[in-house]
Amino acid sequence: MGESPTSELITLSVVIPVYNEAEDLPALGDALQEVLGALPETWEVILVDDGSQDESFTCLQMLHQRDARFRVVRFRRNFGQTAAFAAGFAYARGAIVATLDADLQNDPRDIPMLLETLREGDYDLVSGWRVHREEPWTRRFPSRIANWLISRVTGVHLHDYGCSLKVYRSEVVKNLHLYGDLHRFIPALASWMGVRLAEVPVRHHPRQHGRSKYNLSRATRVVLDLLTVTFLLGYSVRPMHVFGRAGLYAVAIGFLMALYLAVLKIFWGASLSNRPLLFLAILLMIVGMQLISVGLLGELVVRTYFETQNKPIYVVRETLG
Repeated sequence: MGESPTSELITLSVVIPVYNEAEDLPALGDALQEVLGALPETWEVILVDDGSQDESFTCLQMLHQRDARFRVVRFRRNFGQTAAFAAGFAYARGAIVATLDADLQNDPRDIPMLLETLREGDYDLVSGWRVHREEPWTRRFPSRIANWLISRVTGVHLHDYGCSLKVYRSEVVKNLHLYGDLHRFIPALASWMGVRLAEVPVRHHPRQHGRSKYNLSRATRVVLDLLTVTFLLGYSVRPMHVFGRAGLYAVAIGFLMALYLAVLKIFWGASLSNRPLLFLAILLMIVGMQLISVGLLGELVVRTYFETQNKPIYVVRETLG
């Protein structure tokens, strides 16, 4: 059994979400020990069992018994990949945090290259780019559209937002507050901190066991999450700026329409009872006041959020190590 480096300063933490990957875990453990064992850094691997229904936790127990540097966090149920990453980041002790998937499609042998890029370029985040993806076009094509859309909307240009193989400086992930399915947007969310990031090509292998957890139905969720990220990046601390601005425009346009109609009535005696423009003016002013009210409520919600955001989005059943 390996020694647990609890008395040493951990240099590298590797965070891996696990969901029904029992067939891949033994080979993943061997690959990680080979790659990480050749590094000069002290390291740990944090495997987050996201409520697996197969023998994944038994395999994780065996990895921990073989080498205590393999630490395990087990959820009570399936909370999703974002929650698994959030838990791994919370438990990570390393100055640098690496992430990858457990299905062996990401290659652990690329971790040293990402570490070298992070340090030599003085970056805060280095993201993998699966140039040659070993997947059917039904996944590659929607992913390409999503990557283009996310890059355009957020202003953080990456070829491959969906690649889990990344390395971060710990201060980046420790200051992230993830929920929903926002793990794929971590580079964009981190850009709010002013991080320096790079993207490098990495290997990608076909899936050997099990079925992919991704499908075309996730496209709608990506679009909705993108709207959330856009709001968080631009207006999360100032919701009044987006709702209040729209409300003021609506009120102003409605008022100008009503003023125009009032002039017609006063000076030319025009009848307003059958003028649709009158109803539109009233509607715009009402909607505008409602939007301003939503902005004020948003300001109150934001204040509450920043005071209570320490609540975790997962429940841990047990830990090993």
